[in-house]
Amino acid sequence: MKKSLLAAATALGLVFAGGAMAEGALSYNISVTNDYVWRGVSQTGRSEAVQGGIDYANGIFYAGAWASNVDFGDDETDMEVDVYAGVKPTYKDFSFDFGGIYYGYPNQPEDTNLSFGELKAAVSHPIGAGAIGAAAYYSMDFGGAGESLYSELNASYPITEKLSVSGAMGKQYIEDGSDYTAWNLGAGYALTEAFSVDVRYWDTGDHDLGSNYKDRVAVTLKAAF
Repeated sequence: MKKSLLAAATALGLVFAGGAMAEGALSYNISVTNDYVWRGVSQTGRSEAVQGGIDYANGIFYAGAWASNVDFGDDETDMEVDVYAGVKPTYKDFSFDFGGIYYGYPNQPEDTNLSFGELKAAVSHPIGAGAIGAAAYYSMDFGGAGESLYSELNASYPITEKLSVSGAMGKQYIEDGSDYTAWNLGAGYALTEAFSVDVRYWDTGDHDLGSNYKDRVAVTLKAAF
């Protein structure tokens, strides 16, 4: 898995290097949050996280890398590094997103298989000033738990120029039988052109899977430039 992560990171570096000599744009982001929640499940044991990423866009093509601290309860895994790429074509009022994501855990224990890849397909459509959308993510091996499929419906709506609300409901299917539902509802506010804050309620329908699956409110401060 470490070799796979290195290969993915190297490929992404070549994309960025090529992009620097071609038309396109780089952007950066950094954020702090009281809980890193992914698909309704805390990735930090309901504790704080510092995160950051870099993105490259050129026409409909995009690529990026993102990292965060994590805490899965073992003594070694404390970092997640993701790399991704895809295209965002449009057709009439529909916006699509087709791509792939690799979730890497560089210092996972030798006897675990946490790292995995997913294929993504998403679509969104404007409804008045807001938008509704759907997305699906497929993995051949979800962190060693077999095949998986995550499907989601989402929506967003601007209340003012700076304030917006959004939410989503999804279902995570996993071959080993640990399926669960997840949903979130929150609001984002643009403090300045670069800084924003998001306050979001998360929950799942399967609290019996552990405390990381229980409801919580995540507050995230993000800077993008």
